[in-house]
Amino acid sequence: MAIASRDGKKAEKIAKEFRIPKHYEGYQELLNDPEIESVYIPLPNHLHVEWAKKALIAGKHVLVEKPIALSSEAARELLETAREHPELKITEAFMYKYHPQWVEVRQMVDDGKIGKLKTIQSSFSFFEDDADHIVNNRKFGGGSLMDIGCYSISISRLLHGSEPKSVMANIEYHPEFDVDILANGILEFEEGSSSFFCATQLVENQQLEIFGTGGSIRFELPFNPPNDRPSKIWLTEQDVTTEVEFEICDQYTLQADVFSLAILEDTETPVHLEDAISNMLVIEKMHESNTSGRRVNL
Repeated sequence: MAIASRDGKKAEKIAKEFRIPKHYEGYQELLNDPEIESVYIPLPNHLHVEWAKKALIAGKHVLVEKPIALSSEAARELLETAREHPELKITEAFMYKYHPQWVEVRQMVDDGKIGKLKTIQSSFSFFEDDADHIVNNRKFGGGSLMDIGCYSISISRLLHGSEPKSVMANIEYHPEFDVDILANGILEFEEGSSSFFCATQLVENQQLEIFGTGGSIRFELPFNPPNDRPSKIWLTEQDVTTEVEFEICDQYTLQADVFSLAILEDTETPVHLEDAISNMLVIEKMHESNTSGRRVNL
């Protein structure tokens, strides 16, 4: 229905390109529009909480990009604002959760297809050394953990169905940008573990494999599956590997559809803000572990 930008000409250009009926110079102008019922906030990380709060106060439902905030404390502040508006829906936009491959894999794990889940290994990296890029801006909430490491943390918590007991981390920070550019983490759960690395100055890569007592699941592309061809996973049970293919889809569209249905049907959103707070807490504990040089309990 509408798009807003700090740059009115940019908003007008994008609106014309994508046939969006309305465009605004300034985010508040959009929030003031009584015809707008819900908003998607894909702003830089440091602006998520500020504008999510303003959207709720303006009476809008909110889909806000991950990570929800710069800290778990700020995320809790947003939760308090949300509780003041119980009639409105708000959720964190972790798009991977809505892709059929993840819906199916979660069911496989819950059904014991690979036996008892024991450990998850994952990695996500790309190379970006431009000082002006958001991922290299500490004030804007840059860094590898905030940008992409949050996926491995979220997925680990989702599949284990609990919060980690402890965290260990080894992190490399950029000497000028003061953001983490390579983070290695181990999450210890009550009955299993997860190990991963994320990096913003490393060769482009994304991998994920789930190991159980009776099998494993490997992804072709775990976080950004293609939207122009089928995505694939490989399920290994008792030394027999089966390729599972999923129909072409766009996980961002699916996410928007699920959120819209929650509004239209007045049902619970599939992801609550408490989940976002928990994910932020793990990121904070990883930095604490690196600083202290030891395992940190949650």
